[in-house]
Amino acid sequence: MMLNRRTLMSAGAAGFAFSGLARHGSAQATRATETYVNEVTGYGPLKRDPNGLLDLPDGFSYQVISQGGDTMDDGLYVPGQFDGMGCFALGGSQVALVRNHELRGTSAAHRNWGPGGYKGERLDRLDAAGAYDTFRDGRPLPGGTTTVVYDLETRRTVRQHLSLAGTSTNCAGGATPWGSWLTCEETEETPATADVSRPHGFVFEVPASATGLVAPVPLVAMGRFSHEAVCIDPRTGIVYLTEDQGDGLLYRFLPETPGQLVKGGRLQAMGFRDAPGSDSSNHNGRLWSVGDWREVVWLDLEEVEAPEADLRKRGHASGATLIARGEGIHWGDGELYLTATSGGPIERGQVMRYVPSPDEGRPEETRSPGRIQLFVESADERALNMADNLTVAPWGHLILCEDNYSAEKRNHLKGVTPDGRVYTLGRNVFTGNSELAGAVFSPDGQVLFVNLQYPGLTLAIRGPWSAFAV
Repeated sequence: MMLNRRTLMSAGAAGFAFSGLARHGSAQATRATETYVNEVTGYGPLKRDPNGLLDLPDGFSYQVISQGGDTMDDGLYVPGQFDGMGCFALGGSQVALVRNHELRGTSAAHRNWGPGGYKGERLDRLDAAGAYDTFRDGRPLPGGTTTVVYDLETRRTVRQHLSLAGTSTNCAGGATPWGSWLTCEETEETPATADVSRPHGFVFEVPASATGLVAPVPLVAMGRFSHEAVCIDPRTGIVYLTEDQGDGLLYRFLPETPGQLVKGGRLQAMGFRDAPGSDSSNHNGRLWSVGDWREVVWLDLEEVEAPEADLRKRGHASGATLIARGEGIHWGDGELYLTATSGGPIERGQVMRYVPSPDEGRPEETRSPGRIQLFVESADERALNMADNLTVAPWGHLILCEDNYSAEKRNHLKGVTPDGRVYTLGRNVFTGNSELAGAVFSPDGQVLFVNLQYPGLTLAIRGPWSAFAV
C-alpha cells in the first residue's frame, strides 16, 4: 500500500485516510472476543480500542506521536514501513527516537513511500551526495532512518528529520552505550541483482544527537549479510548480531577499539561446542528442550564482505549453529536475549538467552565458555506467534513484537517473565494486521514506544506498569 502525502492513504480501492483515526486511545469496557493462552494474568484481559488501532489492558493508553506522510522539519515526508527503533535521553524531559524504515530498493511501491513523496516531488530537498546509494537514475534509495524528538513531560513531538539516507531495507538494529543507533540492512542487493549502484547488507551508525543527515559509512568489518538486529555488551564493547534467514547464524564482532566500530575488528559465528554445525531450530528432531543450556564456541570468519552473499553458508560449513530467522536481540542484565522467529517444531518461534564468558572475547574464554539457553519455544501459536523485535523492560520482562504475516491471526505485543512465562500486553486491530516493531522503553521506564509498520505509526504507551499480576 502506498502513502498519500496529505493523510497517509492506501493505494487503489482501499482508500483509507488516517486522518479519520484518533491520535489517542484508551482501554474500553468491552472485552475482546479473541481467545488467548496465557500462563500468567499479566495486566489483565485486553479491552477493545474504539479507534480500531491497538487493544490494551484496562488502565493503559496510547498516543500517536508520529505517522508516515507527516511533513518533517527538514521539509521531507516521514517515510513508511516503520521498523526497529532506539530511544535516547537528550537532557531534560526530551528523548530522541531513531527509527528504521524497511523500504527495499527493489520494490517499486517502496520507492513511493520514501522521504521524497509519492511522485518524488520533494526529492530536491534531499542532496543525493548525502545518501549512501542511488538508483541508476540518480534518485536516492528510499530506506534509512528518521529521528523523532519527543518531550516526555509535555507529551509533544518537538521535531522530526531524516537522519540517514540512501540505504535499503533498514529493518532492526540496536542502541550503543555511547548514544548512537546501529541500523541494519536486511538485504544483500548489488548492482548485478537490483537497480542500485552499490552493494548492500551492512550496518550503519547514526548518533542520536544528530540534527540532520549523518555521513552514511558502512561498517564493513561487521559483515555483509541479511542483517536484522544488534546489541552491545557495555562491559566489553562486543557486538552481537542476528541474521534474518531460515539458515542464519548468530554473529559476534570484536572491535579493535571498543566504542569506535568504524576502526574495524573481527567477526565470528557461534557454534554449539558439543555439536558442530548443528541446527538449533528443532525442526527436524529435538536438539534441545526449553531450559537446556549449551556451551558455545566462536568461529572466525573470512571475507566478511561476502561478495557472493555466502557468509552464513561458509560459517555453517566451518561448524556454526543454524538459527531459524534470528531477528530481535537486546542486552539485559549481564546477558542478552534473541528471537528465532520461525524456530521450534511448529515454526512459531523461539527465544534464546546468552550469558557471555567472564573472559568473553579473550583466549581464556575456552576455560569458561559462554552459554546459550533455549528460554522459550512456542508450542501454541495463540501463546506466541513468530516474535520478531524485542526489548527488555526495566523490571526484567521481555516485550516481544509479533510478525506472523496473517490477515486473521492478529499480531500482538507479548510479555515474558524472567522465569519464561508468557502474557499478552497488546493486540494490533488495525486494517492489514501489520507487524509490531521497534519496542523500546523511555529512560525512566514509564513509556513504551512501539511502531505499527503499516500504516506507519509510532505510539507512546503508558499504563500501570507496577500492576503486573502472576
